[in-house]
Amino acid sequence: MSDQELFFQRTGMNRNRVQKLVDDALTGADDGELFLEYCQSESFSFDDGRLKAASFDTTQGFGLRSVAGEASGYAHASELSEDAIRRAGQTVRAVTQGYSGHLAADPARTNVKLYTDADPLKSAEFAAKIKLLQDIDAYARSKDGRVRQVSCSLSGEWQSVEILRPGGQIFRDIRPLVRVGVSIVVDENGRQESGQFGGGGRSTYETYLDPAYWHMAVDEALRMALVNLQSVPAPAGEMPVVLGPGWPGVLLHEAIGHGLEGDFNRKKTSAFAGLMGQRVAAPGVTVVDDGTMAGRRGSLSIDDEGTPTSRTVLIEDGILKGYMQDRQNARLMGMTPTGNGRRESFAATVMPRMTNTYMLAGDKDPNEIIASVDRGIYAVNFGGGQVDITSGKFVFSCTEAYLIENGRLGPAIKGATLIGDGPQALTRVKLIGNDLKLDSGVGVCGKNGQSVPVGVGQPTMRIDGLTVGGTQQAA
Repeated sequence: MSDQELFFQRTGMNRNRVQKLVDDALTGADDGELFLEYCQSESFSFDDGRLKAASFDTTQGFGLRSVAGEASGYAHASELSEDAIRRAGQTVRAVTQGYSGHLAADPARTNVKLYTDADPLKSAEFAAKIKLLQDIDAYARSKDGRVRQVSCSLSGEWQSVEILRPGGQIFRDIRPLVRVGVSIVVDENGRQESGQFGGGGRSTYETYLDPAYWHMAVDEALRMALVNLQSVPAPAGEMPVVLGPGWPGVLLHEAIGHGLEGDFNRKKTSAFAGLMGQRVAAPGVTVVDDGTMAGRRGSLSIDDEGTPTSRTVLIEDGILKGYMQDRQNARLMGMTPTGNGRRESFAATVMPRMTNTYMLAGDKDPNEIIASVDRGIYAVNFGGGQVDITSGKFVFSCTEAYLIENGRLGPAIKGATLIGDGPQALTRVKLIGNDLKLDSGVGVCGKNGQSVPVGVGQPTMRIDGLTVGGTQQAA
């Protein structure tokens, strides 16, 4: 069976009849599409020397959307049949009753492919996947006698999507996704601490089965756990914070990224609404969203409306330059779609979402940035956090951080949280490093109950005046 006929040969649906159903359902609409999805996924978890869980899942279905002005009609089903699509068409036609729209032009086409069509699930035998987890467990325990618990996981996904537009244009994409995770607990004199590492991307399993990769993953998780064994209580108060390169970009993702999505700005619920062309960050701060990076977790050859992804400059040298847009919000705002229309699955409607969002490098040596701080903290890794999307107010917990005293790194600290306001924090950026780094491939972004894979990144960066929550008062 050819991938191009996956949804029709498997189900017995007739392509011409389905196209007629789509055309009829979207008559009078401004925009819309039939989104077909077929996805196979698997996951394995290994804990305390044993395979704890293994799962395999196949999902399929469609979502039919009709857009009329600011309104959208959406119907979906896991049944792939002409009858189900016909019923969905009757539902979404309600949004165009009494409305006569002008159908938007189809998305531009692209020949760019950012990842392989190969199925990750078929790229390694079951035995090889289990052996990988066993080897990770054995290697971690052999590295240090203080290791008490090793947990590791492996997951893969192969997703095929087809988008049918009114008028007959068809857009297709095949999307692989792999992720591996390692968590280690160490114990010394009754004190237990943990460390984690995760990685992944749009590829097959080969990279992650390579001992060079999983040795690195274990070494990094163990290093973090041993660092935390020596940690002291975190200070509290307002102070300069130096964010490390890579994963700390998740703070920017959450604190300002959502505020630069088109829907919040069209509805004027974002702190950045109406500020296009104005200074919203310190000089030197340039933030982009780039869905065109080959193999990255947040990348897509086309988004879930068929629009090619792009490199969108959001903030340039502190000036607000753009928003991330899907087709509906771009049209209503008189802007161009940026390829950020995303959905969790066929059962969810499209929203403007981030892909790989990161800050560009500056010109400072990272050591110079740390040396510039008399007393503050150096935050290298983050765990959970909470963010008010519309205001940008955030609270993030640090899983690896260090005290900075007299321009030198001091002991690791435990229990530190960073508290602040994203838009305000952007104006307090003082120094930007020359060491831009992207995360290792673990990001998941939530919005309105939908989760999608994303990437983040940044260079080392100093922000003044952040509130640090801890257990000791700052001197």
